[in-house]
Amino acid sequence: MTKGNLSEASLNEQLKDIPGWSLKDGTLVREFVFSDFIETFAFMTELAIMSEKLNHHPEWRNVYNKLHIALTTHDAGGLTEKDIEWATGCNQRYNQQM
Repeated sequence: MTKGNLSEASLNEQLKDIPGWSLKDGTLVREFVFSDFIETFAFMTELAIMSEKLNHHPEWRNVYNKLHIALTTHDAGGLTEKDIEWATGCNQRYNQQM
């Protein structure tokens, strides 16, 4: 069992349903690339609203048209269903834009 409440086997299985995300150092990570800063920031704004609704907030870094996101549930000490739900919602929003 990994830290948090998801086993490594469960995480690997669920990763199949959230393309683009991978495990790195105990977090779920993904990088998004957009055409420019405005498009990137608009996406970040959508994700900020989603994060408030889910009461789950990512670690992220933005440089011009790139957005790097890392997910973990800090109070659980690792990955949980909250992270999977957030990544799934993120992918849905991204796919709607593209």
